Order: sequence, then structure tokens, then C-alpha cells
Amino acid sequence: MANAQDIRRRIKSVKSIEQITKAMKMVAAARLRRAQEKAAASRPYTEKIQQVLASVASGAPEAAHPLLETREVKRVAYLILSADKGLAGAYSSNVIKEVLPKIAGKDNVTLMTVGRKARDYFKRRGYAVVEEYTGFSEKPTYQNAVTIARNVAAGFIAGTYDEVHLVYTKFYSALTQTPTSVQLLPMEDATVGSGKQEYIFEPSPEEVLKFLLPQYLQSVIYGALLQSAASELGARMTAMGSATENAEELIAKLVLNYNKIRQATITREISEIVGGAEALK
Repeated sequence: MANAQDIRRRIKSVKSIEQITKAMKMVAAARLRRAQEKAAASRPYTEKIQQVLASVASGAPEAAHPLLETREVKRVAYLILSADKGLAGAYSSNVIKEVLPKIAGKDNVTLMTVGRKARDYFKRRGYAVVEEYTGFSEKPTYQNAVTIARNVAAGFIAGTYDEVHLVYTKFYSALTQTPTSVQLLPMEDATVGSGKQEYIFEPSPEEVLKFLLPQYLQSVIYGALLQSAASELGARMTAMGSATENAEELIAKLVLNYNKIRQATITREISEIVGGAEALK
């Protein structure tokens, strides 16, 4: 049975952990608010580009672009967005679970990972991770999206892979995040062919398409990065909140146990003193 000194040491240790988890929860909450604001701010830009692309596709169906090319699928790539760090509950593992059924047993799959968690998981299990991006899962910038989009587009145009899927976590609230998989390339007709507003293009629809499709690809990836960042921070805030509550409960139990042991020790000492006094009579 643990003595009073051991329990005091344990209480001190748990209090230190509680302070850390409380601080991490506060940091995650502050960053989550900023991530939500960025995600909301980027949405109108993406929607407007999609609207213009739709107008180009409907107004000039003969306009073509390599990113729209549909060919026989021999090689598939998955761009997986995960976390760089842990302590975020099941955030990264849920993304991995979303991917696994789609790639299990297939030898024509290539992986591109964002975040150390997905990279480490798939590399340890022998999957082909051809590109990896780390260090910005919590705070992605548009330049990160540009770099990823250029590499993805270059691989698709070169024929390295015939189809690219994006797997990320869609943010709804700090308590609710859903892993989602979407086809990134080739861009489906439904993505660029549903607009109704008409535009006059200069110099030509082909030139506009050539410029806007890469921009649209970058904005989609950037939006997914922001959604994933908000999901990671929301999951971390929730996990650290639960850890703090558990630490408080554990401290209360340890204090109660400590008081019982202390009371028992005092009672035993009193009994020994009384017994000694009686023996001297």
C-alpha cells in the first residue's frame, strides 16, 4: 500500500500534468478560432473560381486542359492530410481509417502525406510514400497549398498517376469532425460544368481555363488544409479538456486517499501513546 509520501508525490505530478493540459487546451482554443476564420474567409474565393470555371466549361466545351483529361486508371494517388503532433484524440487515426479500405491490397497506389502521423504510419507498414510535407498541419499557409498543388498537378500531367484523391477531415465543430475523401484529379465535369452566369473572356476561354484550373486546384487544397487544421485543433482542445477533467478527478481521489492514510496514521499514533501511558501505570 502506498504511504503518504508516495501519494503526495503523485498528487504533485498529476497537478503538473493538469497545468500542461489546461494550457494546451487554451492554446488550441485560441488557434481554433483563427483557423475557423481563415476557413470561412477562403470559401467565397473558391466558390467564385468554381463559378467562372463552370461558365468557361459551359460556354466553350471545346476548351481543354490536361487537368481535365480522363484516361484509363492504372495508377492512383492519395493526398492524405493528418497531424504533425499527437494529443489530438483520434483525429489522425480516423483519417488513416478512412484511407485504409481504399488502398488495402492494392499495388497501384501512391501516397502523398501531409503531417508526420500519416507519414510515419504508412512508411512503417511499407506503403509507397512518394511525397511528404510536415511542419505546418496546425498553421497552413496558401504557399503550402501552392507547393502541394504544383507537385500533384505535375505528377498527373506527366502520367505518374491517372487519378488523385484528397483525404482530409471536414470541420463542423470542436466536437464533430468527419474524415472525407474527394476526387481531386481529373477534375470532374460536375466540378466545372454547373455554372449559369455568363462571362465574356479575354483573350480566350482556353487561356482563362489554363490560368484558373491550377488556381482552383490550389484553393481546394488550401481549403482542405484549413479544414484539417481546424479539425486537429478542435480535437486537441476536446482531448485536453477531457484530460484536465480526468486529472482533477484523480487529484480529488488521491487527496481523499491521502487524508485517510494520514488519519489512520494519527489514530495509530494516539493509540500507541495511550497504550504506553496505560503500561506505565
